[in-house]
Amino acid sequence: MASSNADTTGVILLAFGGADSMDGVEPFVRNVFKGRGDVGPELIEDAKRRYRLIGGASPLVKITKAQAGALGELLNKKGDRYAVSVGMLNSPPFIKDAVKEMKDRGVSEAAAIVMSAHSTPASTGGYRSAMEEALKETGGVPRVDFMGGWHTHPLYIEAVVETVNEALLCEKFSAKQDTLVIFSAHSLPVHLIANDPYVDRIGETIAEVAKKVDIEWKLAFQSRGRRGEWLGPGVEEVMKEAKDTGRKGVLIVPVGFTSDHIETLYDIDIFFKEAARVLGLGFSRAPSLNTREKFMEMLADVILRRRHERP
Repeated sequence: MASSNADTTGVILLAFGGADSMDGVEPFVRNVFKGRGDVGPELIEDAKRRYRLIGGASPLVKITKAQAGALGELLNKKGDRYAVSVGMLNSPPFIKDAVKEMKDRGVSEAAAIVMSAHSTPASTGGYRSAMEEALKETGGVPRVDFMGGWHTHPLYIEAVVETVNEALLCEKFSAKQDTLVIFSAHSLPVHLIANDPYVDRIGETIAEVAKKVDIEWKLAFQSRGRRGEWLGPGVEEVMKEAKDTGRKGVLIVPVGFTSDHIETLYDIDIFFKEAARVLGLGFSRAPSLNTREKFMEMLADVILRRRHERP
């Protein structure tokens, strides 16, 4: 990746977005469901209920900005000049805002990273579409190169292993065989993944993690939509199976997510925790990567390697 005229390379971290206040919940939900039918009052109220239970705001934007700051520090230590920005798919600052910021700063080339290890057309294609729309408004400046293929990067695997080991150390169960580790990822409509590598890539990540830590595990999916057939099994189903086979507890590892947001803080920490309690299972959750040092080092390595590979 060549330097721009201003000798600065842009980096844009792309994430799903979230409401940063209760007033932001409705516009956020409407953006998520844009083009997929009317958003009824029940859906809005359910979203608000979940946001109230996690304190009234998603931390995702703040976390992603913190990641951008940490990544910028790492990259600029290498002697080059990087400008790192944040663009959200469904809430401010939007992807178009990040692209405009890069153009205004004189950046001609930028790396875009979807903050999901398992980026595929089915799972994160919306980010590319949003980027294309944003670039139309800026006349194609900066030229954007999407980074991907880090779901088995050694530093990423090490970071996930760290979270699993930390959770196991805090685990209340006396023996690992008492606990089933459930790797959770976002479910998707079945019709979208017929020829998509999403599930395979998640499996490859888990296989690498399982080489480094002695665990019994299963993959499960969460946050299913309300219509049509979605990827399974669901986390609740796997927890019930764990109970039926004599497990005393479950450890949820949110491998499909890199940062805390509504789907970790509510779906896992509140909803699944309560489901485990009803089943009589102990419950714990591995921490999200957020700004973990090895994760930040991995992102920097991905960007630097790609830059040096390009003419």
